[in-house]
Order: sequence, then C-alpha cells, then structure tokens
Amino acid sequence: MTDRQVNGVIRSDGPTGGAGTDGAKVNVRLEHVTKTFDDVPAVDDLNLDINEGEFFSLLGPSGCGKTTTLRMIGGFEEPTSGRIMLGGHDVTYMAPYHRDVNTVFQSYALFPHLDVFENIAFGLRRRKVDKPEVRRRVGAILEVVDLPDFERRRVNQLSGGQQQRIALARALVNEPKLLLLDEPMSALDAKLRHQMQIELKSIQSRVGITFLYVTHDQEEAMTMSDRLVVMRQGRIEGIGSPKDVYDNPSTEFVATFLGASNLLTGAIARRDGLVTTINLTNGSTLSVPTSRLPDQLTSATVGVGVRPEKISIVAANETVGPNRNSLRGRVRVSTFTGVGNQYLVEMASGADITVYAQNIGEELAPRSGDEVLLSWPVEHTFAVRPLESGLGGEESES
Repeated sequence: MTDRQVNGVIRSDGPTGGAGTDGAKVNVRLEHVTKTFDDVPAVDDLNLDINEGEFFSLLGPSGCGKTTTLRMIGGFEEPTSGRIMLGGHDVTYMAPYHRDVNTVFQSYALFPHLDVFENIAFGLRRRKVDKPEVRRRVGAILEVVDLPDFERRRVNQLSGGQQQRIALARALVNEPKLLLLDEPMSALDAKLRHQMQIELKSIQSRVGITFLYVTHDQEEAMTMSDRLVVMRQGRIEGIGSPKDVYDNPSTEFVATFLGASNLLTGAIARRDGLVTTINLTNGSTLSVPTSRLPDQLTSATVGVGVRPEKISIVAANETVGPNRNSLRGRVRVSTFTGVGNQYLVEMASGADITVYAQNIGEELAPRSGDEVLLSWPVEHTFAVRPLESGLGGEESES
C-alpha cells in the first residue's frame, strides 16, 4: 500500500495489507477514522500507517486532533467512524486493557504511596508474573532508563526528569507492541527537556518498540522522530521524515508551523522541464524545481518559499552565480545571536525577508540601512498551496 496526499489529506491507495513505508511491517493502521464531538469533527477522515519499531510523532497546534487520535488508538475514545488496526487486528471497539499498548501521560500518574520498584512492577503483578521474573525485568528496565539503584526511592524523592524515566520504565516493562506518549515532557524546564529528547530517542532505539509521540513542540518532533505528521483541523497536511517535511513542505501551514519560512505570493509563468518559473507580484521572478510544486494545483497562484538559513546575504554590488535565485533589499534590523546573525531585509514592497547567517567570523556583518543582495540555490526553493485565506503579503515574514 502507498500513501498519497490529496488536498492536504493522506489517503490510502489499494487494499489493506501488512506492508507500510519501504516495505516495513505496519504496526498501526488508521482507515478513514473520524471523531466528532457535538457534530464538530476533531479528527476528519484520517488514513495513516505507522511501522513497527518506528518513532512516529503527531505534531500540530492545540485543537488539531493529535491527542484525540492518540486516545482512539489507545482505546480511551471510540471513533465515530472508520477502523483502527493494531498488529493486523481490528481493535476499533476493543477496551484499552485488551490492547497490547501502554501510555505515558503528561502527569506521569505514578503512585505516590509506592516506591520506584513497586511502581514499575505494578503491571507485571496484575498480570501475575512470578516474583523472580518481576525482579529481573524491573532491574533490566531500570538499567535501560539509567536509574539502576533507584528501586527503593519514593516518588517524592525524584526530580521531574527521574519521574519521567520511571513512568517510561513502568510502561516499557510490560513489553507492549506500541507505546503512546502524550506530551510527557511538557512539565520539564527547557534544558532538561532537551536532554530528555536525546535520552528518549536513545531508549526507543535500544528497546525497538514502536513509539507514537504527541507534541506541539516542533523541536521535539524534529529531534526524535523517524517520521512525523503535521496536523491541522483534524487532517494531515504533511507527512514524512523530519528532513523531508521541513525541506519540502506541502502547504503554507506546514511551511510556517514547522520552523521559519519566507513565503512570497506568485503565479506560475512557465514550466521548463525540471525548473518552473514563478512571477512575483512585484515583477521579480524566481525559479522552483518542478518536483517541488504542490500536487493538484487548482490555480496558478502559489506561495514560493525559502528557509531563512538557506539564504546568503552580501553587498548589493555583488554578483550572483548560476542556478541561484536572488532578491535585493535593505537591512532593516540586524541582530547578533551568538551563533550567528539574524536579519530582517525590507523588500521594495515594504515587506520583510528573514535571513539567518552563521557566525563564522570571516566578514563584517551587514548593518541596518545597508543595501544587500539575497541569494540562494534554486534547489532550496519550494512552492506551496496557500491557505484558504491566502498569504499575508507579497513577501511575508514567518
């Protein structure tokens, strides 16, 4: 089975089968899943495959349907329509405790009256696993989460990061086929959250269990995911590896939500094989690889974009080499950030282009008021379908 994108929705082609991306075995399959609350769709005709052993993230703003999707997969909500498959079995209306799934919630939900060992062993004891096996598995999972000597600690003696690891260990010790994580790092401070992103990905790689992670934090999704989806209004607007979705966004929403983008309104002028020429509303032209045009355009109008870090900024009298796009403007704001410089460059239209330049100490940075030339390789240019309301201006700062 393959997936194709139609008006921002990932739809399945062909019959349901056992193979997913690149022939991998599918662990989770959603088929036309819809969930409505008071006739308002929270999830709208969702089709999605998640492969075995994959770290997969549902990314989007509050209210986009990502948590509702996770809750339906876990059995905490029933879909209004559609089908949910886990490991090839239909679990659409199956109770949570009958699914080979565990969940780590935002609150961790640790038992304060039990020590670390008993918190982790709780699920094993309910399943009547014998005592030697309980001790072996609890000890092994504490090694995995790098807390080997914490068996007799009380919950209130643990830091936030340690509590998160214990909640993760309690879920993993049951060896589920799928682990659901509902924004488990939202309560941590920024430094600890960054550390835990690396740890969580490392743990997932070691245990080999499918992780389905829900977050509104772009950095979390980009850092940890093998693949991710960007959701909006209950639908999938972009899907793929973090690099694919970032470098080649399919819609204006994906381009602006996942990182910073400069988007310019234009119209397709001509297609010359591998390169398409787009006329901007101010008379300038940009070239876009034809392969990076959005599918099934209903009009010639598109948003043409480039990421701020892809742009080179030089003096206005410099020349541009072949196979590069270019725009001229004046530096309105120049900000030093330590690792680099950030510029707002005002175009003739009065709108700004954002530029990130790395601090490599070779040249003097442009200053406010300087006339500059912006350029970037054609292959780093993309085109997207504009939102229904249209782009915010001729050139818009993300």
